[in-house]
Amino acid sequence: MTLEDYQDFCKTTAIYPANTKLMYPALGLAGEAGEVANKVKKLIRDGASKRPDDWKEQIAAELGDVLWYCSALATDLDISLGRVAKDNMNKLASRKDRGTIGGSGDKR
Repeated sequence: MTLEDYQDFCKTTAIYPANTKLMYPALGLAGEAGEVANKVKKLIRDGASKRPDDWKEQIAAELGDVLWYCSALATDLDISLGRVAKDNMNKLASRKDRGTIGGSGDKR
């Protein structure tokens, strides 16, 4: 499956009011990313002895929700996920080549 295939599928399940475009998927993305962070936080807090057997599957499910909201937001902006991924790869490769992966700032 390509990112474009996934994005096309997500369009068929993106059911929210048209007047909430951008806002709905952006808030959903923040919420789902928070759920990923919360699951990881609980792993740290509880330690390996209390880790649920399906902890990876739980996080994978939340990552799927993050991906869905990324797709919905990109669609509302008329941007392909493939383009987002390619642009990000190019940015990271450039930073690696210039030795600027570490540090801060969007334009490093």
